[in-house]
Amino acid sequence: QVQLVESGGGLVQPGGSLRLSCAASRSIFSMSNMGWYRQAPGKQRELVASITNGGTTNYADSVKGRFTISRDNAKNTMYLQMNSLKSEDTAVYYCNAFFFSHYWGQGTQVTVSS
Repeated sequence: QVQLVESGGGLVQPGGSLRLSCAASRSIFSMSNMGWYRQAPGKQRELVASITNGGTTNYADSVKGRFTISRDNAKNTMYLQMNSLKSEDTAVYYCNAFFFSHYWGQGTQVTVSS
């Protein structure tokens, strides 16, 4: 069983930055396609960014140019650098790994507010 643990969420003012981390419990991390999703109150969960095991990245249009996804296979960790945050980025952010099955973290709250 793969366990994913997110960290790095919090309260930030509009225009600020946060970096989320997702630590995986097993070495299959390096073989997994990974992604960050988010879910705002009353809305469906949506894909924010993804990164394949080969390093190819993909972003939702709403975060292009502001967010950067990366991974460190040696540390079994994925990151999401979020810059120029907006109030509409407020959501619970979830880490996802796909290796024959989908695995999810417990989520971390990101609140963008003045």
